[in-house]
Amino acid sequence: MVLVTDPSLPIPGTERKQPPNASRVGPADPDEPIMVSVQVRRKANTGLTNLARLGAKRPRDRQQADRAAQLQEQAADKAELELVEQFAKAHGLKKSGFVPPRTLQLSGTARQMNEAFGTQLIKYERPHVGPYRSREGHLRVPRHVAGVVERVSGLTTHPLARPLLRQRPRDAASYLPTQIAQMYDFPGAADGAGVSIGIIELGGGYGQQDLDTFFQALGLQAPNVVAVSVDGAANNFGMDSGADTEGTLDIQVAGAVAPEATITVYFAPNTEQGFIDAVNTAVFDTQNRPSVLSTSWGAAEDAAWAPAGLNGLNAGFTSAATAAVSTLAAAGDSGSNDNVNDGLAHCDFPASDPYVIACGGTTLQGDGGQPKTEAVWNDCFGEDTGGGISRVFALPSWQTGAGVPPNVNDHTTYGRGLPDVAGDADPNTGYDVVGRNGWMVVGGYQCRCPALRRPLCPDHRPGRLPARLHHALALLPRPQRRGLRHRHGRQHRTPGARLHRRRGLGCMQRARQDRRSPTACRSLTQHNEPLRSSR
Repeated sequence: MVLVTDPSLPIPGTERKQPPNASRVGPADPDEPIMVSVQVRRKANTGLTNLARLGAKRPRDRQQADRAAQLQEQAADKAELELVEQFAKAHGLKKSGFVPPRTLQLSGTARQMNEAFGTQLIKYERPHVGPYRSREGHLRVPRHVAGVVERVSGLTTHPLARPLLRQRPRDAASYLPTQIAQMYDFPGAADGAGVSIGIIELGGGYGQQDLDTFFQALGLQAPNVVAVSVDGAANNFGMDSGADTEGTLDIQVAGAVAPEATITVYFAPNTEQGFIDAVNTAVFDTQNRPSVLSTSWGAAEDAAWAPAGLNGLNAGFTSAATAAVSTLAAAGDSGSNDNVNDGLAHCDFPASDPYVIACGGTTLQGDGGQPKTEAVWNDCFGEDTGGGISRVFALPSWQTGAGVPPNVNDHTTYGRGLPDVAGDADPNTGYDVVGRNGWMVVGGYQCRCPALRRPLCPDHRPGRLPARLHHALALLPRPQRRGLRHRHGRQHRTPGARLHRRRGLGCMQRARQDRRSPTACRSLTQHNEPLRSSR
């Protein structure tokens, strides 16, 4: 029998503080309906796939991923799931859903949530954000479920991430996505046939008329787009122009460079809960089975995320890597401060996650379908490539020999370096797309992520995409190098696969298909320039 009076303990990593400019309005409505996602720990005595060992193998030598097997590997113990359900029932909460591999969704009122998790939900208001519901301090649960519950998401409705997007009117200094693909020499045979591309969207939607106009102009048939609802969100086109541009652009760029692929868009609320549930839904989606997943939404890893939420999303990306789902994320578009503006360098998450391919940005000038010059995207006005050294994630084994420098904040701490790869993201050399108001030019990392999906699907078969591009790159013997000129005129060449803090291991130039390993890039640009902040 469950005792409601069982002494409570804090859930590690759930402590939350409100921003200095947040104003407290008053207690949340006690009768307000709320749905939370409760992550239960993984069952004991289950051997996890050794990703470091798997990543050291060539893609052709890796065992084919099986989603069903990975679901069992990452699942919770049934008895512990039942224990959490009994705890919920004792507080009047009802089970309303389940998100694989081990997240229970519980519904109840604000009053019941306060009692169950030992907190007090408050209404706040913040400039440029508006009203939202949140809390302060740790969440607490009874001793008999402490350690079983790893995360509770959904009590806070503060917007978590922002779309990394820059746009301007159309002019001559822009390119169609197919022209970008030509300049980067994407494999012609990699049209995405038989592959499902997953896109995470935390707001907005897309209009079919805009898609039809765009693809007709390119002489292509509009791709098959599947919309998946997560936590009640849906294709909500017409309510948020910025988020609409984000979603429409993602589909148009991905569909242009991989025209035969199916595009599955996972719409979720812009919250910690929505982001994590969307990733887990996509990774374990047995119907659409995306083998490439990307998102252009993000926020500073050490300024916007509660540790438990960050760990929850990291668990989702670990599941993706284990299931051979390649995940790409934008590295940021506000320089090394990542829109925090506190005088320190910050990395954007989820790009800083070790199991995500972080996409950086360049300024690309082309002539007649050929790349002419390419430089670091750095406008020095707050619009430039993000990246740096993570303050949250340790230096991963696959970056040990990549020459990752210490964090610029203290010059002593080493961590995961990003970005991993880079390509055109400057809005001054941006992408021609069709939005709500017609043709426009868009830059930022929401362009880079969908464009990179094509070189990740060159062999036409689902499940053959590289689970970890990082490891594939480390296996490249003597990659061809092309010096990349900085705006100030310096050009550098360095031996080996060394990580550059603005462009990672290199740009997408000539990502050719390897005859022996269909999923390996055989030519990358190598660079070694110091990180420069736009501030």
